[in-house]
Amino acid sequence: MLTRLQSKDSNFKASLCALLQRDGDDSRQAEIQAQVAKIINEVRVRGDLALAEFTLQFDRCDLGSLGVEIDNEKLQAALKTIDAKQREALEYAAQRIRDYHLKQRQESWQYSEADGTLLGQKITPLQKVGLYVPGGKAAYPSSVLMNALPAKVAGVEELIMVTPTPDGESNAMVLAAAAIAGVDRVFRIGGAQAVAALAYGTQSIPAVDKITGPGNAWVATAKQQVFGKVGIDMIAGPSEVLIIADSSVNPDWVAMDLFAQAEHDEQAQAILLTADSAFADAVVDSINNLLPQMERHEIIAASLKKNGAIIEVEHASELVEIADVIAAEHLEIFTADADQLAADIKHAGAIFIGQHSAESLGDYCAGPNHVLPTSGTARFSSPLGVYDFQKRTSIIKASAQGASAMAEQASVLARGESLTAHARSAEYRLK
Repeated sequence: MLTRLQSKDSNFKASLCALLQRDGDDSRQAEIQAQVAKIINEVRVRGDLALAEFTLQFDRCDLGSLGVEIDNEKLQAALKTIDAKQREALEYAAQRIRDYHLKQRQESWQYSEADGTLLGQKITPLQKVGLYVPGGKAAYPSSVLMNALPAKVAGVEELIMVTPTPDGESNAMVLAAAAIAGVDRVFRIGGAQAVAALAYGTQSIPAVDKITGPGNAWVATAKQQVFGKVGIDMIAGPSEVLIIADSSVNPDWVAMDLFAQAEHDEQAQAILLTADSAFADAVVDSINNLLPQMERHEIIAASLKKNGAIIEVEHASELVEIADVIAAEHLEIFTADADQLAADIKHAGAIFIGQHSAESLGDYCAGPNHVLPTSGTARFSSPLGVYDFQKRTSIIKASAQGASAMAEQASVLARGESLTAHARSAEYRLK
């Protein structure tokens, strides 16, 4: 079921590259790009009318009768009516997420030079942020918490959530999570049309400064197309986990953690990396024993067959090297020297150290954000955080003495670039 790769093989690098390449059908992508562009243009030009038509077409939801906005009373009602254990879990997760992200909040700073020049950086929150929350085949209250709470900690003035309600039905836990997280307004729209509404604004929905949150291929493509008009968090690919493990951990635990990632969908990727061939065999046995018991066994099996792998190395020193090449969204390290391996890792979205640190805990309530870079982008990008909802403005207040000193050098540099107006502007400040 799982591809087996060995680092000692002469074609290992090519095989690893092929394993990590999960591009979709180019012709399908081109079709989605064209459809999304048309939807965005319709919403930009026709506003609420286009929103109503697309929502009826794709979600079988009549905004004319239900209204486009879900009022705050319904959010509070959902919070009161969900199961008590569900509410407790949401509030527990929210508190941990809030506490973690409070540590990330940045403050303005400045310093003065000897000649009286003042330099600094002003930190301000974004004014309006749009949060996309899926609501089609599955509902994700955890996404509400992970996106909304960092925004609120950052001080965002208005947080606007959009979520599709197929057949007019909304998910009570999603609405309850919005109430707990302090979302300001919620609209019952989804898909590319919701992204377009947030980017350009309509008669009912205000335009925002940034859009965050996961979605299907149409949503991701729409975010990509409106980027520049608004900011976005990232273009996320299929979810993935890399597990570095040895015989110090129960192979059943490793198998189940591979399943936990693979059950997302057939495009998800779950990889085991080990220097212990006998342990790799034990994990395969666990997979074969446990898979028939899984409720989503067909999806898991398809994902493991298509994208899963076990990578065996000859030397433990190769573990970090290969892990950094993969730059996984989630990296679990279940080895006797897990702390040392974690310290050596350069590229990963999130690192889970030790066998008790299941990735699923991070998905829901550990505290750090579960919105993570995928598809190797952890080489240059970071988890969603408070810093994504704050912007930085440079502060320059030159004294007369400082301006004169800088102007002399600026003039030389400007004339070197043949920008004489720049030079003369600086020269006006010379004593």
